[in-house]
Amino acid sequence: MLTISCFHAHYSNIALVEEALSAYAVELVHYVDPGLDRLKHDEGFSDAITKDKVSQTLQWIERCHTDAILVTCTLFAAVLEQEARKIAIPVIGIDDPLLAEIQQMANEYIFAFTNPATIEGTMARVYQALQQDYEKEQNCVTEAPRPEAVCIPETFQLIMRGDKEGYLAAVREGLQYVAGQHPGKTVVAAQLSMAPAAALVQANTGIAIHSPLALLATYLEKKLGIAPH
Repeated sequence: MLTISCFHAHYSNIALVEEALSAYAVELVHYVDPGLDRLKHDEGFSDAITKDKVSQTLQWIERCHTDAILVTCTLFAAVLEQEARKIAIPVIGIDDPLLAEIQQMANEYIFAFTNPATIEGTMARVYQALQQDYEKEQNCVTEAPRPEAVCIPETFQLIMRGDKEGYLAAVREGLQYVAGQHPGKTVVAAQLSMAPAAALVQANTGIAIHSPLALLATYLEKKLGIAPH
């Protein structure tokens, strides 16, 4: 049985990944470290601190008898490109399924976040993926269209203090508002913690809200070869 180690910034992501992969013959081992998120507003905090901590943790997890690593925090995932090269096993960022999807669909996207600290790094990854695809299609080096990012205000602190119901309600309302303000654009709930709210919006309104969780299982089937029980 394949073992996937999951690197989280908050314990609430554990249940989401467990549910998404419940039909598959995999062992999930969870590592939770909220430290970087707690330090991100400190004076002197930098990307270098994030890279160093993520690199150390990935190397530690690799030593703990695992076949692959899934990084579920977008703050961590934003620095994976260089850090994952030091690891001999597959390292997958939670936004990798979304990046693969947007390269295949020529839509206008708007990415919604609740954690402002993750926006810059995630959108850099998004733009890089779109730019690579754009240059391939256009056969020239020109600027790809830049997708928009918005932050749903005063929400992330709810999940960080354990108010899951309050967070769910606030994010659901925020996603509906974003979709209403941007008709014709494909709305993406960029963080894993937003996935339940995205699913509720789609179920209640019919508005398609893309999220990392909805694409995770099929992506891991292709990437790691996991299979249902």
